[in-house]
Amino acid sequence: MPMEFLLFGLLAVLLVFMIFNTRKRTKQMKAEQEEKATKTVPGAKVLLQGGIYGTIVAYDPEDLDTPALVEIAPGTIIDVHSQAILRVVEPKDAVVDASADEIVEEQVADESIAPAVETPEETRARLERDADDK
Repeated sequence: MPMEFLLFGLLAVLLVFMIFNTRKRTKQMKAEQEEKATKTVPGAKVLLQGGIYGTIVAYDPEDLDTPALVEIAPGTIIDVHSQAILRVVEPKDAVVDASADEIVEEQVADESIAPAVETPEETRARLERDADDK
C-alpha cells in the first residue's frame, strides 16, 4: 500500500512538472511569434522555409492567410504563405552577405573567371538541345 502512494505521488510530481514546462514553452513561442511579427515589415530581409533569402514587399501580420510578397531577385516577386517566413535576417547576417557580394564583384571584375551570362534565347536553345539528347 505505501508503495502505491509513492508511485501516485511521483506521477503527480511528473504531471505538475509537465504542465509548468508546457506553459513556459508556450509563452516562449508566443513571444517569439510576436517578435517575428514586429520585425517582419516591408524592406526587411528574411529567410524562407526553403532556404531562399528575400526582401519583404508586403506582409499582413493580422491575417496570416493572406500571402506575403517577397522579392527574391530584382523585379522577381513571389507569393508565399506568411508562415513560410522562417526568420528575419539580422544585420550581422547582412554583413556576411555583403562580404560575399564583394567577393562576387571582385570575381566578375576579373574577366578571366567571370561567368558567362546567357540570354533567355540562349538558355532556351540549350535546354531544347539537352531535351533532344535524352
